Amino acid sequence: MTEVTGEVNFKVGDDTYQTWYKIVGDLASGAHPLIVLHGGPGISHEYMTPLAEIHNKCNIPVIFYDQIGIGKSVFEGVAEKPKEFWTVDLFMDELDNLVSHLGVQNGFALLGHSWGAMLGAHYASHRHPVGLKHLILTSGAPSMALWEKSTGQLLNALPADMRETIKRHENEGTTDSPEYQKVMGIFYEKHVCKTPWPKVMETSFAAMMQNPTVYHTMIGPSEFTITGTLKSWSCLDQIHTITTPTLLTNGVFDEAQDVCVSPFFHRIPRVKWAQFSQRHMPFLEEEDQARYFQVVAEFLTYP
Repeated sequence: MTEVTGEVNFKVGDDTYQTWYKIVGDLASGAHPLIVLHGGPGISHEYMTPLAEIHNKCNIPVIFYDQIGIGKSVFEGVAEKPKEFWTVDLFMDELDNLVSHLGVQNGFALLGHSWGAMLGAHYASHRHPVGLKHLILTSGAPSMALWEKSTGQLLNALPADMRETIKRHENEGTTDSPEYQKVMGIFYEKHVCKTPWPKVMETSFAAMMQNPTVYHTMIGPSEFTITGTLKSWSCLDQIHTITTPTLLTNGVFDEAQDVCVSPFFHRIPRVKWAQFSQRHMPFLEEEDQARYFQVVAEFLTYP
């Protein structure tokens, strides 16, 4: 299995940034590559690297990259950027730039997870790239209002003392306190990924903690309290225009409950929905991983 890493210049206004990427497989093989969109926004790509298994199953290249401002695509002065810099259009422009640089604009697939699924849905429904052959939306939502509704339902299912702890620390801006982190750990165990976390998951979250600007600016203090620039984000009124064959996935105990996923299912014309038994990370969960890879591989090889 060959791996190639590199950087592509990404120009925004008068400034030039670098997008780091890794290709597993050979772009010269003629097979349409799968481009992986990580979550967050602001959680680096490492936790999604088990998806390299798709290359083994389908013999197609898999492309990972760190979105601007995080991981290997962080830049000096990231924390000083105004909130107006961090837009969905910025990340769509970056994706277009990467696709063009790698020369795959005539044929590629997208797999987005969580925020990456939101980005993928927005990209497919607003830019309609002619080369997009397959779209996979894992544990995402077509609007932040639906995401908040889903996580709010899960929050309300927690004991009252845990809810009070979360609310108090978020209101006081003390989300770095051990008490808050302990309660959030319980929530993550229930709905994100079981512990102990795989090393790749720890690496991605460590990158976010080291450079939290993107997450805090676009989301806010947590999954429950959306105060950032994505607060009013929605592509709900555009998803019916997605003509690309689309695969939806979520987990029974996922942060992205069915309230998030069902609008995609009912509005996208060519769509399939597969549900898994565990949480937000089916590609990391022992109970779901093999089936998830198989479902994705079968979808990607379907004409």
